[in-house]
Amino acid sequence: MSNLSALSALSSALSTTVAAAAPSLVSVHSHRSRASGFVWKPGLVVTADEALADEGDVSLVFADGTTRPAAIAGRDHTTDIALLRYDGKETQAAPLASDIPPLGALTVIAAADQGTAVAALALVSKSAGPWRSLRGGDIEARIELDTRLRHSSEGGLVLDANGRAIGMAVRGPRRTLVIPTATVTRVSGKLETHGRIARGYLGAGLQPVRLDEGFGAMVMSVDKTGPAAAAGLRQGDVITALNKEPFRGMRALMRELGPDSVGAVVELAALRAGEPLHLALTIGERPA
Repeated sequence: MSNLSALSALSSALSTTVAAAAPSLVSVHSHRSRASGFVWKPGLVVTADEALADEGDVSLVFADGTTRPAAIAGRDHTTDIALLRYDGKETQAAPLASDIPPLGALTVIAAADQGTAVAALALVSKSAGPWRSLRGGDIEARIELDTRLRHSSEGGLVLDANGRAIGMAVRGPRRTLVIPTATVTRVSGKLETHGRIARGYLGAGLQPVRLDEGFGAMVMSVDKTGPAAAAGLRQGDVITALNKEPFRGMRALMRELGPDSVGAVVELAALRAGEPLHLALTIGERPA
């Protein structure tokens, strides 16, 4: 096959791939925000949480040009996944594949702009194992693409060379991140059932402070009905360690308060008026 023929075949294959995904793509319009999404199940659309406005109405523009109102069924900022519910069951759902693309693989970002499908070609620049976001969300694989993502394409599908949807495209600090389908399926299922993802809750307002040896977290406020109060923590106490591990900062602490932490008992080491004390705290569920 000549180089020209190979290029033509590739072009045709990419066009066919996007055309197959287009019916399940939607434009997501919220207050001063335009993004993309895809039909996950009949009547349910997945989009990027970060691209969804915090307030106001939400509407969806479908591939056939129709516009429908949508309601937020649930959202999880730690994994950047939001689930929208709309009336209607006839729109084709996007088939999702659990494959993790290898480094260097070609992918296509398929999104929507005012209901019209748009596409971008991208290379997998990083493909690694599970990771935890800075907001404490567990994500099954670290997949990065060597392209910048336009705002209106955030929440679109990422397709592999076989046309299978392998995840959702979101904006990273310098390049496009892919939320893999395993994460999308897991989180969206919980959002569909419960409307939210449970997160750990200490029931205390904390402020990082520097100590003679390392860092700590000073208790600035205590929820009278929360886990910290039940454990005996008081305003002015300084937490120095959790489960015998030195306090490493607020981000590290927030990453420890994931869904699996609810109900767990942690040993707190703290200082009260300069004197050491140890408390057992049962992590609660963060209020909605």
